[in-house]
Amino acid sequence: MRTFKTIPILLTILVLAFSPLNAASAQETTATPEPDSGAVVCAPGVYLDNPGNCLPLGPSQTITEMARQGFPYPPEQLFALQRDPALSQVPYLYYQILEYSTNTYPDLESASNKTGAIRRIGPGALIYLTYMDVQKTNKGTYIQLTTGEWMPGAGTRVSTPNLFQGIELAGTPRVPFGWAIFGTEIRSMPSYAGDVAIVGNLAKHEVVQIYQTMVVAENEWFLIGPDEWVPAKQVGVVFPNPAPPEGVTGNRWIDVDLAEQTLAVYENGHMVFASLIATGLDPYWTRPGVFQIYQKKETENMSGAFEADRSDYYYLDKVPYTMYFDKARAIHGAYWRTSLGFTQSHGCVNMSIGDAAWLFNWAKEGDWVYVHDRTGETPTDPNFYGDGGA
Repeated sequence: MRTFKTIPILLTILVLAFSPLNAASAQETTATPEPDSGAVVCAPGVYLDNPGNCLPLGPSQTITEMARQGFPYPPEQLFALQRDPALSQVPYLYYQILEYSTNTYPDLESASNKTGAIRRIGPGALIYLTYMDVQKTNKGTYIQLTTGEWMPGAGTRVSTPNLFQGIELAGTPRVPFGWAIFGTEIRSMPSYAGDVAIVGNLAKHEVVQIYQTMVVAENEWFLIGPDEWVPAKQVGVVFPNPAPPEGVTGNRWIDVDLAEQTLAVYENGHMVFASLIATGLDPYWTRPGVFQIYQKKETENMSGAFEADRSDYYYLDKVPYTMYFDKARAIHGAYWRTSLGFTQSHGCVNMSIGDAAWLFNWAKEGDWVYVHDRTGETPTDPNFYGDGGA
């Protein structure tokens, strides 16, 4: 049975308390005459137009003003399903090689004496391998790879991959929402001016809902609560749109928003999942278009280089939950990423391990992937694109 947890919206809830007058007070108090029309105060609610038969005063004034700013009444909540924390775990130990290149050896003694090398790894600036043992000797630290080879331990272990998790949803939200990419200040007005009050702080990865967008001095701002504004560039936003994109058939698709660095999953006309991602960094863009997942692999070894001198060579062992959709471009877990929400990859769509596991379990080969950039900054000419990479 699925359980629900709620992510509350930052709204002021108005409660009126009425105390009846006693008989003596009633005799001493002079009643205020009602208007000639005989109108009474409306029940608390949103009155964007004059109701005619009642006066929209008191709580209704506040609620109506909030509605004009985009705040729904009654207050909206995001209903997120409880996620399984085990999705963030993988049965591998990862090791980052910090040396530009290194050799592997058949046993610990050969590695410590640096004799009888089997192969050379690198040169490259991004190399991660899986290992099964670590030994410290008087000559240094050495690691045993899952292949059985030994190598000098000039590197660092990935003890805790990025544990960020997006949200599994019980229904399509009515307003845009997103995550703080970095911690940022909350301001009372959409301005960086020094005299604008700081009314709070938004923690990294905190979920917010977006009620209004405003551009001030060429800077875009989001209203996340009454008189609470944050810079738009600090938030990765999902704009709910359950209508199938052009070219998508059926009722299942993955929406990749390059402008916001977010991903949303739709099924049967409803959003069922959303999260932060990291896509291709200029000039290794993730290509816009409509694609289909053509292969799923629980793990994949990825390697490649784009520069002629191979100075950008990378090798990534046991990349988890890989779903290919556009040549070598895939959606997959990225244990080497410490943050998401901005472009970083060679064209793939990088996710946290937990999010990639959820999507891998949901997705089927043939499912649609819709990649788009509303800013138009990502090239659409196929000549700009090679096969892509991690």
